[in-house]
Amino acid sequence: MARYTGPVCRLCRREGIKLFLKGERCYTKKCPIDRRSYAPGQHGQVKKKISEYGIQLREKQRARRIYGILEAQFRRYFEEAERTRGITGEALLSMLERRLDNVVYRMGLGASRAQARQLVRHGHFAVNGRRVSIPSYSVKEGDVISVVEKSRNLELIKSLAESARGRAVPGWLEVDLENLRARVTHLPRRDEIDVPIQEHLIVELYSR
Repeated sequence: MARYTGPVCRLCRREGIKLFLKGERCYTKKCPIDRRSYAPGQHGQVKKKISEYGIQLREKQRARRIYGILEAQFRRYFEEAERTRGITGEALLSMLERRLDNVVYRMGLGASRAQARQLVRHGHFAVNGRRVSIPSYSVKEGDVISVVEKSRNLELIKSLAESARGRAVPGWLEVDLENLRARVTHLPRRDEIDVPIQEHLIVELYSR
């Protein structure tokens, strides 16, 4: 299965909540879910009774779509979380949050995770001074994420940094927009992850 390339606003409507996949547009009146809050398609407005499995599946799909991950990769994250000590669902969310593309988004240097992913792929970011172009790269406690020297004067980077001022930053990140860098102070805890996901439903789905 290839990566989804259709209208991302349809994904928000399918999940019934804003997934903030279009950046600034999601905060305006142009957001389609504000005008058409029902699911897309011919039968989108038909009320259907959802089974327990359906509820669990939707929660998993919601998590996948928020972080922009395909099914096989998401399954690998879950299997790794199962092998981790502690609560599986919380470990899963922590791993997703530590993806480099998500960290760049959390820094404010990406209007959406998709844009942050593209910037990482194009080699605009470094971890501990070494350029990394792999969006799924997992940062660790103490890592320093920064914009590479050659990209600091790009108008896009400057514009993103300016618009990020005053934006909420998760407690596990220490962001310095003046120097276009951030440091991971500690691994993300569940109370510091503000995604609308009930991770226990994902665990129940994969445990069937």
